Amino acid sequence: MQPGWRCLAVAGIGCSPQRLVLSRGKAMLRRLCCRFFMTVALLFAFWSVILPAKPAMAASLEETTELDWPHPRFPERRAERLSMVKTQIISRRPSVKSAAVLEAMRQVPRHLFVPPRLQRLAYADRPLPIGYGQTISQPYIVALMTAALQVKPGMKVLEIGTGSGYQAAVLAELTPSVFSIEIIEELARQAAARLRELGYTTVKVKADDGYYGWPAEAPFDGIIVTCAAGHLPPPLLQQLKPEGRLVIPLGTVFQVQRLVVVHKNAAGKVFTEELLPVVFVPMTGAVQKK
Repeated sequence: MQPGWRCLAVAGIGCSPQRLVLSRGKAMLRRLCCRFFMTVALLFAFWSVILPAKPAMAASLEETTELDWPHPRFPERRAERLSMVKTQIISRRPSVKSAAVLEAMRQVPRHLFVPPRLQRLAYADRPLPIGYGQTISQPYIVALMTAALQVKPGMKVLEIGTGSGYQAAVLAELTPSVFSIEIIEELARQAAARLRELGYTTVKVKADDGYYGWPAEAPFDGIIVTCAAGHLPPPLLQQLKPEGRLVIPLGTVFQVQRLVVVHKNAAGKVFTEELLPVVFVPMTGAVQKK
């Protein structure tokens, strides 16, 4: 043994330079292999966590796409709408603070939902007749009732009393899932055609007695009634989801009507809140026989 390698031989590593190099090479190879397999194991663990999440991510993207519904825009008479919101809605009490509702009121062309002879008055601070003994509500009342529903995109909303379709169009600015019932068949036909022609294509309208709601499409996150009832129709309350809200004028034509917000909590318990006195045309049909 060469004197220079004595200490290495004692340590058992080898007794020649060649064997020492070979031993070091094997150790390095073992370390490289160990690191390689550790890296592969980490990558496998990483992808095993990420890959199952892909379907959920895809579902989320698909849901977002489904909520990308039409929002038709009408530049004509926009200045009047801006003034209407500023002078008739924002300044009133109870106040309408929802930015989404205020923007909806700025966008929907109210003048296209009233008879031609009354279009010059479309943005006035008043209700207007639309035929068949019915009216389009005052702009402030439309905004207040819509805000009271607290509609968010994707929520399912039922309207009782389509009228000319204006309230349904305002709701369609907030969510694509709007269902509207009108008891007067000709008004329902006209409103459905008007909404379709103006681009509010996600609104579904049918001619029926709104007292019974729309069982085939229930339950609903929100229900809005645009005619006064002497009592709260039980079918509507049944079709309201837990945590849902129902806005309705209560009272007959011979009484002081009150605009009421009905809230159903998660346990199904009902709470009511009165907003202000109002005057609405009466609900007709089955409600008159109850």
